[in-house]
Amino acid sequence: MVSMRVSFRKIAAVAGVAMIAVAGGARAQGQLNIICSVPIPWCEALIAQFQKDSGVKVGMTQKGSGEAMAQVAAEKANPKYDVWYAGTGDPHLQAAELGLTEEYKSPMLPQLYEWAQRQAEQSKYRTVGIYTGALGIGWNTELLAKKKLPEPKCWADLAKPEYKDEVQIANPNASGTAYSTIATFVQIFGEDKAFELLKGMHRNTNNYPRTGAGAIRAAGRGETTIAVTFLHDGVTEISGGFPVKVVAPCEGTGFEVGSMSIIKGARNLENAKKFYDWALTPAAQKIGADTKNFQTPSNRATPIPSAAPKMSDIKLINYDFAKYGGAAERKRLLEKWDKEVYALPK
Repeated sequence: MVSMRVSFRKIAAVAGVAMIAVAGGARAQGQLNIICSVPIPWCEALIAQFQKDSGVKVGMTQKGSGEAMAQVAAEKANPKYDVWYAGTGDPHLQAAELGLTEEYKSPMLPQLYEWAQRQAEQSKYRTVGIYTGALGIGWNTELLAKKKLPEPKCWADLAKPEYKDEVQIANPNASGTAYSTIATFVQIFGEDKAFELLKGMHRNTNNYPRTGAGAIRAAGRGETTIAVTFLHDGVTEISGGFPVKVVAPCEGTGFEVGSMSIIKGARNLENAKKFYDWALTPAAQKIGADTKNFQTPSNRATPIPSAAPKMSDIKLINYDFAKYGGAAERKRLLEKWDKEVYALPK
């Protein structure tokens, strides 16, 4: 009986060690929580591949970059997320300025294009560029023809009376795309003329969706005729078989450096750094194109999708990311838009 009890104790002890080892392995792989500011299919494919490659369990929520910035700021004292992936760079730069994101120099930086490295340097390594893309105008070709409307070729066209109730642009308080549009207008036209154009567009706008891609999706599905969009989001609709056409406006246009940041106070900091490095690899960046998203990726070795708008063919302005990514300027322009544009009756 004594020997049997000893044997059982040995078995229990060995089993206990095995359980601790398994649990320890699970803890080592751990958890990661991400706010993702690209379309859901891209977010889901990205997370699935990272979980497969790393063994890390990922929790994810999808929000436009304006809403993501608001959440990161609201949770400053007790952050619930570790990484903020993608979305326009302006709010990422604002978060960096406000001390909401963590300084991290990824060993992947030398592999990136100069514009992506500049985003990191400008933010004191609190964010990094992961893709770029230009703003433009998109429309539903069938609706435009049916309504016998001319193709819009310039930003100024969007305020013309013939486009009454035909336009959508996202709400800039929630969407980085729309905020980038306001900042682009100010840089092209000067602030007074930019806001006159925004007021004219407001009279023509039938809805302000929460995400930048929402407007061009609505155009593709016949819910609006014209949309302000990043050109690559229009290409996504075209590749999905929707009757969409896009144009880079005649006056020139702004562009984004879609960015990624580690949130200050991240509970899973080591896994956040692991994801950050992984997300800058060609294999991870290729997931965007695999899910029919057509930005230009930041790693030089990542193939640029053949359908991606060619940045070299577009009349790009010298977008001032330092100024318009600043917290004070962003706050001022959004408050002015709320007061002088959004509050106007149609």
